[in-house]
Amino acid sequence: MTTSSTRGPASQPARATTKTLSDGAKRTTLPSGLRIVTEAIPTTRSASLGVWVGIGSRDETPGMSGASHFLEHLLFKGTHKRTALQISSEIEAVGGETNAFTTKEYTCYYARVLDADLPLAVDVLVDAVADSIMEPADVETERGVILEEIAMHEDEPGDEVHDIFTEAIFGDHPLGRLISGTEESITPMTRNQIHGFYRRRYKAPQIVIAAAGNLDHATVVRLVRKALAGTALDSAPADPAPPRSGSKRVPTQKPHVVVRNRDTEQGHLVLGGVGIGRRDERRFAIGVLNNILGGGMSSRLFQEIREKRGLAYSVYSYASQYADAGLFGVYAGSAPGKSDEVLDLVRVELERMAVKGVSADELARGKGMVKGSYVLGLEDTGSRMSRLAKSELLYGELMGVDDLLARVDAVTLDEVNEAATELLTPPMSLAVVGPFDENAFGAHR
Repeated sequence: MTTSSTRGPASQPARATTKTLSDGAKRTTLPSGLRIVTEAIPTTRSASLGVWVGIGSRDETPGMSGASHFLEHLLFKGTHKRTALQISSEIEAVGGETNAFTTKEYTCYYARVLDADLPLAVDVLVDAVADSIMEPADVETERGVILEEIAMHEDEPGDEVHDIFTEAIFGDHPLGRLISGTEESITPMTRNQIHGFYRRRYKAPQIVIAAAGNLDHATVVRLVRKALAGTALDSAPADPAPPRSGSKRVPTQKPHVVVRNRDTEQGHLVLGGVGIGRRDERRFAIGVLNNILGGGMSSRLFQEIREKRGLAYSVYSYASQYADAGLFGVYAGSAPGKSDEVLDLVRVELERMAVKGVSADELARGKGMVKGSYVLGLEDTGSRMSRLAKSELLYGELMGVDDLLARVDAVTLDEVNEAATELLTPPMSLAVVGPFDENAFGAHR
């Protein structure tokens, strides 16, 4: 229920609005456009808080590739009120934890504490995100840390192959670039460039502050407003930024093979192609399809490749969805000498599913897996907090748990089979990391 309006008469200052959402969650929109979303869970003794910024690696120019991730590191390095040590020690002193992560479309800074310590978490986290001073010495320190992180990532072929696959699909488009940036982009990036990106992009309308746990919504709003006072995010009235638009088609590459030679004990491969955007109504059918194909130990790929033949320890399918694009892939890691056989089996299974479809029993099991994983994933305050923030930031609305489960239940056999035909029939790209010659998979082109 709305308790006040965002815009009063011209002579009166703008006011905040509060609305009750699905499942008892509440959202307050401040005059600046910043949103505060909470869910009260009285049975817990903890609270999770997140400051979510609708800016990620796809918002960077080629020369600033990695800037969002660089910021993720720097915002914990000190403000006008706190040093880096104080930011971490104040939360750890009460047994809490804080961290952050960057994606292609948003960045999250979060903390988990005892319910009584939520005021402290709000003050520390909002201070860090809103008022970073970004000392030049800290920029240089974190530059070295990030370059080590990039090098470490290259030593993890099971992770690297997914980045290669994503680039094979999206090419030079920002969705195809590494979230971390590269050595070539991070090394010359200056403090002024990063600070400018920070102040241009980290605006109140782009930010959602979410909290879940044993809390009171009005109290959280007061705490946030107090922490924001006098910072750059305590800004002039504005409307919240809408969810990222999906109106433009993201260009993709023609299907091709990319082989990255590495002296590894396993061959790592990802086979797949273009998927769908996150607001596409087919996402529920594809979620069910994904579980049937490679979402668990009872999935087709796991049974055929690991259980029956013992050719791979890890094999699974997955779907990644963005505002206006997506991808669908199958990963497998096996002994290099078995990679060809594994790849052939994956292709056979994809073709069989695309041509013959899935059974009614598989449909029921796939729906059960989707529903179970979703509900079981909401058993802690951190996942509840993430659900609130993603719903607000990415969709502009919070779908109730019962509504979401009903959408999964409504998926039909025809919808899953149509999704299988569309996703699994076209020519696909292949990314491989392992001790292979670049032409080793020429037959799979």
